[in-house]
Amino acid sequence: MVLSMLGIDDPWILSVYLLCIFSALLCVIYGVVNWNRGGEQESLEIKEEADWESRRGSDAGKRAGVVI
Repeated sequence: MVLSMLGIDDPWILSVYLLCIFSALLCVIYGVVNWNRGGEQESLEIKEEADWESRRGSDAGKRAGVVI
């Protein structure tokens, strides 16, 4: 038999090997499909974070009595 030539005598072992290969292929396909998804939101999130940091820094200086 072909399976015994490959050193796989048990069908459960063959199924585990096949599941590992199929799951790796599924991960690659998922990565290719979602490669650049969400990039549109990133620039908006960076701007919002910078605005928040600038407001937070100016508020902290006012509370501490420090002029920035």
